[in-house]
Amino acid sequence: MYFFDLFAGIGGFRLGLEQAGHICVGFCEIDRFARNSYQAIFDTEGEVEYHDIRKISNHAFRKLRGKVDLICGGFPCQAFSLAGRRLGFEDTRGTLFFEIARAAQQIQPQFLLLENVKGLLNHDQGRTFRIILSTLNELGYDAEWQVLDSKYFGVPQHRERVYIIGHSRRRSRQFLFPIGRKSKVSPLSGPKCMGNINPSGYGLNGKVYSSSAISPTLTTNKGEGVKIAYPILTPERIEKRQKGRRVKQESGPMFTLTSQDRHGVVLEKRLPPSRGVYVRSNTNKGFEAAFEGDSVNFAYPSSKVRRGRVGKQVAQTIVTGNSLGVVTNQLQIRKLTPRECFRLQGFPDWAFNRASRVTSNSQLYKQAGNAVTVPVAFEIGKRLAAIEKEGESE
Repeated sequence: MYFFDLFAGIGGFRLGLEQAGHICVGFCEIDRFARNSYQAIFDTEGEVEYHDIRKISNHAFRKLRGKVDLICGGFPCQAFSLAGRRLGFEDTRGTLFFEIARAAQQIQPQFLLLENVKGLLNHDQGRTFRIILSTLNELGYDAEWQVLDSKYFGVPQHRERVYIIGHSRRRSRQFLFPIGRKSKVSPLSGPKCMGNINPSGYGLNGKVYSSSAISPTLTTNKGEGVKIAYPILTPERIEKRQKGRRVKQESGPMFTLTSQDRHGVVLEKRLPPSRGVYVRSNTNKGFEAAFEGDSVNFAYPSSKVRRGRVGKQVAQTIVTGNSLGVVTNQLQIRKLTPRECFRLQGFPDWAFNRASRVTSNSQLYKQAGNAVTVPVAFEIGKRLAAIEKEGESE
């Protein structure tokens, strides 16, 4: 199946679909840094290349008719996400969905594959999603959708995204969803995530101090106030964006990585198994216990209320601008590296190596946060390949 990669980013959709046997004929990506990484990772010579989708003419799209079976795109999610202000179609980024619709109208592919944050489903009390479904219907596409969590596809990251499949009524009525959970996260010995040291999203570091007078840990503060670690005490974030408990049970995943949050991994291996650390939380007790291997989500607020979120062995959702930290012996914190963030999105090291030669670390963090998780794209790609094969045999 031949596909056209819209809002390509660094190619999460592309890599997964190519692993499933599909072929890319071209891409569109407006961010030059992401484009540099994309073209370093993939051989794009001879492919159709566009930058700003709004500047692609209908005639240019029509030239792809008959050459493209699938349009894929993780259209900008900030307009619909909890991390943003959820302005939806009032945000110019939200209106980019209609550019996908325009491309589909002109190219008339058999399938559409779209990705966005889970918040798209209930944005504006569901009206936004109904508009999307209505638009696809008017274009002649039956739509199905499912929220998939990356942690069930072989990567240790809790990342819930809604995937939408549009099936052209002119060609296909066979459906792809539901996709079941593919795997469980295996327990890890040692590393634990701990994070959110710099809520502004600017810079990568920030001083974190231990309440027990252990030497100050890494990073510059960027003028945001002192950040304190009570072995793993996490101040409340400036804005509450991620729902759920502040401390997860042993089988739970690490929280979602975001551009506003800073996450890290606890490598402290000397903590006695029976002795946890207390994380102040919004509970009746006022705290919850975190043990070795638990992830903790940090941020420093303008208020004096400090609460933490602790997870287990699975990273929180990566988003743009994110940096991760690792707590080593004596509660020293280091960020997760860009390479580790790429791995959390399912990118192989060879892909990161190519991207890192042409892109700065700060951009690599952002690109990992914006990416589609590769193994999820691969699983969907396999389903699409099976549908295509069945269609050929009929």
